[in-house]
Amino acid sequence: MPLRILSVLSFALVLGSGWAATAPAPAPDSTTDPASDAAPPVMIIGFAGGFVRHDNMVHGPVQFAAQLRRDLPEGTVVQMFENRHGEQARAEILRRLSADHGGAPSAEEKQRARVVLYGHSWGATQAIVLARELEKDGVPVLLTIQIDSVLKPGQTDDATIPANVAAAVNFYQTTGFLHGQTEIRAADPARTEIIGNYKYDYATHPLGCYATYPWFDRVFMKAHTEIECDPSVWDKVEALIRSKLP
Repeated sequence: MPLRILSVLSFALVLGSGWAATAPAPAPDSTTDPASDAAPPVMIIGFAGGFVRHDNMVHGPVQFAAQLRRDLPEGTVVQMFENRHGEQARAEILRRLSADHGGAPSAEEKQRARVVLYGHSWGATQAIVLARELEKDGVPVLLTIQIDSVLKPGQTDDATIPANVAAAVNFYQTTGFLHGQTEIRAADPARTEIIGNYKYDYATHPLGCYATYPWFDRVFMKAHTEIECDPSVWDKVEALIRSKLP
């Protein structure tokens, strides 16, 4: 996508989401901290799209995180971040992996990691960016989930899944001004399973699930918003996550 279009989109998303440039970094959202001598918890890290705040309950990824906190077994860590806070998410993962919570886990502690990353739009791309950073750290990732993944300005690749990821899945639609990555692939097919690239058609089968979204989303990014609020997508995402739980 040309950078000039992304620049216009960035400005438009600010208007549509109500995001403020001075918004503080989010405090972690999670279940209770496990005991230091226990196995590291399953960590499910979500990223919101566009300029959506991590606690904006209008949006699908944030609602989904709240649902997981209610429904998953005690001790599972579920945290939501804005997509510009990828480094904060990385630091939180490393902190929880280290027995003393000091943020410097041993090689053995890293290999015990059980991490799931998901996101929508810019948040989906950030999930892959974080997976690559964790690969440099020596931390494996159980699963990445991309929902209508869109590159941010300055990013070049949301299609190649790094080799530290065991499995990856991609949900996308191709209608309208803004639409997602159509095909993800493994950097190393021997190490990463591509579960699938699943296309949704909201031009033929509109949902209208976006009634509570900002007016800009409803008018100009209808299909991109519909895949974010499509309950059938989130049902599949939940099933995939549950399949990775101990």
